[in-house]
Amino acid sequence: MNTPLRCLVGLLSLAILLAGGFGLLHGGLYGLTIFILFPVLLGGLASWVFRPATAGRAAAFGALAVTAAVCSLLLIGVEGLICIAMALPLAAPLGALGGWMVYHAQASRMATRGGVAMMLMLLPTSITWDAQARPPVFEVRSSIVIAAPPESVWKHVVTFSELPEPQEWFFRAGIAYPKRAHIEGAGVGAVRYCEFSTGPFVEPIEVWDEPRLLRFRVTENPAPMHEWSPYAQVLPKHLHGYLISKQGQFRLTRLPGKRTLLEGTTWYQHGLWPAQYWRWWSDAIIHRIHLRVLNHIRMLAEKG
Repeated sequence: MNTPLRCLVGLLSLAILLAGGFGLLHGGLYGLTIFILFPVLLGGLASWVFRPATAGRAAAFGALAVTAAVCSLLLIGVEGLICIAMALPLAAPLGALGGWMVYHAQASRMATRGGVAMMLMLLPTSITWDAQARPPVFEVRSSIVIAAPPESVWKHVVTFSELPEPQEWFFRAGIAYPKRAHIEGAGVGAVRYCEFSTGPFVEPIEVWDEPRLLRFRVTENPAPMHEWSPYAQVLPKHLHGYLISKQGQFRLTRLPGKRTLLEGTTWYQHGLWPAQYWRWWSDAIIHRIHLRVLNHIRMLAEKG
């Protein structure tokens, strides 16, 4: 195939891939198709069009093509900067893999056709899986030791005053952070409200074992972040209904010397795939949210 025709086929294929990707993002299918299969295809397409001289350059072309495609989502207002930064460590290496695979496959026309056919056959399978997959429930547990007895710590677990503005860069960049908590009622059936920078978590109490255990389910979740974008407001689908807190608890364990081991646990799920990759990010974020609350409770209890 001559160079002009190769470029034309490449542009048409790129347009089809981009249209399919926008369709999946608009439909809220943040699955294996968009995060695994599309980067491999896009990286392979770049290698096929530009025909690099070495495998290393083919991988570089693939990674660069995927990076450009992902960053374009920020420029056209489809996604925000935080999610772009989270997706690139997964997508760019897969683009490099696609470029490398096509470079080695081009030595055999049959291998190239077979690889393309296999990828195209995977598309309906992966889209079907993305549409039907049920996200697992994950657990994040964080703990600190407080120099105060459980009876003094408990009241600050149930409700706590205004937290200072965060200094951590990730909270200042837009990740939702806790600001205060209050409760309506007492005992089982009371409703606790944990106010975040993006809105309140509504938490009906299920276990009230003072001063040992406070457990609650979560019936309302605010957005997990404010997306940073050069545009006034960006509202991708994953800001609502994807990162969902299901249940939480605080456990207080009495320690010698009038001290308390305070553990905070969150059970949550998200609709992003591959689940383990995105769990790495969500676990880290939730752990830091825990520490912000636990350290504030420690300050209040020890000061009291």
